[in-house]
Amino acid sequence: MEAYRDQYATLFNNGQGVTVLAVSTDAVEDQQSWAAEARFPVTFVSDPGGVTGRLYDVKYPAINMYRRVLFVVGRDGRVAHVMRPFRELSADAYTELGDAVKKALAAP
Repeated sequence: MEAYRDQYATLFNNGQGVTVLAVSTDAVEDQQSWAAEARFPVTFVSDPGGVTGRLYDVKYPAINMYRRVLFVVGRDGRVAHVMRPFRELSADAYTELGDAVKKALAAP
């Protein structure tokens, strides 16, 4: 997650036309304190029951935890790009993500 924070301006157009949501099974209070401490410029969403995780097929079946998957959603509300799994330690993953965001922003 720190890589998102550190590359936010480049990857997400300084938030112009881009909304970044991080969905987790963690409690709201835990997310808020952690996000504030780490200075994350993204919105965290709590999904303790795992409903969203199941709908997007990102929840590990046996445990209450999500896989690292990124979805780029276009202005039309449709999923424009999926990175499954997202390899946060790979520079290529951030290049791919940046390209997908630019493409989604350029679409009508």
